Amino acid sequence: MSEFQVPLCIKVPGSTANLGPGFDSIGMAIDRFLTLDVAPAEKWSFQYIDQPDFNPPVSGNLIYQTACGVAARANRQLPACSVTVHSDIPLSRGLGSSGAAIIAGIELANQLLRLRLTLADKSWIACQIEGHPDNVTASLYGGLVVSHQTETSVDSVCLPSPDFDFVTLIPNFELKTSDARRVLPESLPYKQAIEGSSVANVLICALLSHNGELAGKMMESDCFHQSFRAGLLPHYPLTAQLARASGAFGTFLSGAGPTLMALSRREDSSRIQQALQEAFPNYECSVLHPVSPEDIGRFNPQPDRD
Repeated sequence: MSEFQVPLCIKVPGSTANLGPGFDSIGMAIDRFLTLDVAPAEKWSFQYIDQPDFNPPVSGNLIYQTACGVAARANRQLPACSVTVHSDIPLSRGLGSSGAAIIAGIELANQLLRLRLTLADKSWIACQIEGHPDNVTASLYGGLVVSHQTETSVDSVCLPSPDFDFVTLIPNFELKTSDARRVLPESLPYKQAIEGSSVANVLICALLSHNGELAGKMMESDCFHQSFRAGLLPHYPLTAQLARASGAFGTFLSGAGPTLMALSRREDSSRIQQALQEAFPNYECSVLHPVSPEDIGRFNPQPDRD
C-alpha cells in the first residue's frame, strides 16, 4: 500500500549560479520550473512531457537516483511510482536543471516516506550530491543564496530576491558543466584571488542596496571563471555589447553557460529582450525573474505524519 496521499505534486525552481563573480557560492532561484506529478504504480516510470527526447532509463534518472539515495540513508525502501515530469528548464544550459532534479529527488523521497527532513538536512544532502552549493541551495531556499561548503558541512545565508529583471539569452546548443570546468586554471595568483573575492562581496551589497550600475560592473569584473570560458561562447561579446547599448547594467554567464543573463531595470527589459532576440533569432530570449523564499514553501506543503 502506498504511504502517500495522491495527488502528490512537487515543484522546484531552476536557478542561475555565480551571477558573475560568486563562483560556486552564489545562486538565485528563477521562474523556470521542474514539476513532478506522482502517482502509485506497479513499477517506477518517468515521462517527460516537455522534453520527450530526454528519456534516460529509470536507473540512470537523476531524480530517481537521488530519491533512492535519500531512502537508503533512512534505511527505507521507496514505493513504486509513475512520475510525470513537466519542465521548462532547458538541459545543460546553465539554468540549474541538474540542481532542480536533485532537490526534486530529495523532496520526492521526503514526501513518499514522510521523513520530515529539515531544510538543513536537504541542503547538506543536495550539496554532497552536486559537489557545490550554488544551484541546489537556490532551488531549495528560493531568493538569493550565498553558501560555503566544506567536506563536512554547508552554511547558507538566504537573502531577499533582487528587484531586477534578468534578460536571458538561451542558445540552441548545450554546454556540459564538465567541459566548462575543464578550461579553468588549477590556481590563481594570490592577488587575483583577493580581487575576485572583493568583487563578489561588493556584488552582494550592490544587489541588496538596489544599485544596478554597481552590480552590473561587478558582474562583469569576475576573476574566477568568465574570461576563461569566453572562448566556448562565441555569442558572449555581442550579447554584452547589445545588452549594454539597450540599457542593461551588465551581462554575466549563467552558471557554466552557455546561457547569458543581462541585469536590467523592469522598464528596460523588453527593449533589451527585443534587441537580443533580433540579433540571435535562433536562440530563445526571455525575461526571467527571481523566485522568492516565500513562494518555495507554497510549492511543496509538507504532509502530516500518520
